[in-house]
Amino acid sequence: MMWDTGNMGWSWGFGLLAIAGVGMIVYAIIRLLSSKSENAIPPSTPSPGPSEPTSARLMLDERFARGELTTEQYRDQVRILGEDR
Repeated sequence: MMWDTGNMGWSWGFGLLAIAGVGMIVYAIIRLLSSKSENAIPPSTPSPGPSEPTSARLMLDERFARGELTTEQYRDQVRILGEDR
């Protein structure tokens, strides 16, 4: 009985080449994903300057303007909201 071992070296070569190719694709994907996360803009922190009033502050201003709140109540509520101007 004869065994055909003449092409055995080529099959190992193609197998290793396939494994190396898959490894390179995985490496490229990981590099792309990590570079996108590094280039992402970090979330900005609110500046200490003047900002837009929140809806709660606007409602508070309206109630004060209608006379439903005294000055002391209004100031206390603004202080609680943390939106002192």
